[in-house]
Amino acid sequence: MERKVAAIVVTYNRQALLKQCVQHLLSQTVPCTILLVDNASTDGTADWAQALCTQNTRVRYRNTGSNLGGAGGFSFGIEWACSEDFEFLWLMDDDTLPEPEALEKFLNADHLLDGQYGWLSGVALWKDGHECQMNRQKVRKNFYEYSQFLREGLLLAEQATFVSLFLRRDVVHLVGLPIQEFFIWGDDIEYTRRIAVRYGLPGFVAGKSRVVHAMANNNGSNIAKDGTERIDRYRYAFRNENYLYRQEGFKGFCYYFAKCGKNLLCIWAQAPDHKLKRSGIVLGQLFAGLFFNPKVRFPQTAAKEPKEKE
Repeated sequence: MERKVAAIVVTYNRQALLKQCVQHLLSQTVPCTILLVDNASTDGTADWAQALCTQNTRVRYRNTGSNLGGAGGFSFGIEWACSEDFEFLWLMDDDTLPEPEALEKFLNADHLLDGQYGWLSGVALWKDGHECQMNRQKVRKNFYEYSQFLREGLLLAEQATFVSLFLRRDVVHLVGLPIQEFFIWGDDIEYTRRIAVRYGLPGFVAGKSRVVHAMANNNGSNIAKDGTERIDRYRYAFRNENYLYRQEGFKGFCYYFAKCGKNLLCIWAQAPDHKLKRSGIVLGQLFAGLFFNPKVRFPQTAAKEPKEKE
């Protein structure tokens, strides 16, 4: 029996990369429906996508009407998929190129785990075949509790990114949607930690499901070393992390405070320029971020909660 899988792709003004992503999704060994979420691109994406939808019924397209950022786009796409009654959701950016068996390996892992998980995260490689630094998952210290699955390439983790994240629809109805107010950065970390840490539904790295993340470079994100033109974007990163770790109590906020301190030290030791501006962003969001309190939204359609272990 065919499993109903929605591959949710969020895009904004990267039509060339989006075309490659869609082609890789159409070439999967297990078919899926592709939901294209367009954050109001101005590069002709709408015309191309609408034409493709008339040619291929496995591709669907919606325009958000404005740039909601990655966070808003994924929230929009996940709610769309839940309203269409898909059983599984597969999330990715428009520069993600899944290997042909990437979806099949996720479904195999779902079978092995008997649906008893919060999410599965694929392995993201860069264009040269090495690990994509920005998409490195955080492994749980008690991973040995699920050591019986190691031979199948499954490793217990507590956070991951939206570059090839696989989850069941019933999990979304239990924990809610990604926080659209994050706009960019940290929405995926907050969401995967919400599921795995706050709700206690185990997340796993699915080592046999692989994608290429076709980013321009493989440097990761670092406010101390990033280019001048990208400094202001870090306001979102530190604001969003302030909210994220506050949800995990005093221990979580202490971790965030220490992380801010480490970033300040790195700025003054390594930053090539604009040290005061970079430091101001970190310190500013350490305090201003305390007043950032978005609410978690839930899909409108009803669904069953994840089944209990027997």
